[in-house]
Amino acid sequence: MNDLEEILTKEDLMEQIANMNKENSVCQIFIPGKGKFTIILQEEDHNSIASDVHANPTLKQMLKESVTAYHEGQSLSTVDLLISLSPKDFQK
Repeated sequence: MNDLEEILTKEDLMEQIANMNKENSVCQIFIPGKGKFTIILQEEDHNSIASDVHANPTLKQMLKESVTAYHEGQSLSTVDLLISLSPKDFQK
C-alpha cells in the first residue's frame, strides 16, 4: 500500500485511480474538507462476485442493503462523489 496522498484537485484523484493496478491495488488518500479515504482496486470478475455472494448469506444481505440505500438516495456513487467536490473542498 502506498503512503497517504493529499489530493488537491479532481485531476489528482483521477491520477491516483489511474495509477492503480494489480500490484498497486490499495491507495490511501486525504481530501481536505472531506477526510481520509481508502480506495481498493478489485478485479471485475462477475462470476467470482456471484459465487462469493452465493456462498456468504451475510455478504448477500449487505449487498442488498447497499443497493437499496443507493436507490433510496442514502449513498453516493463514485461519480456522484466526484461531482460533489469543488475547489473549496481542497483548501486547507
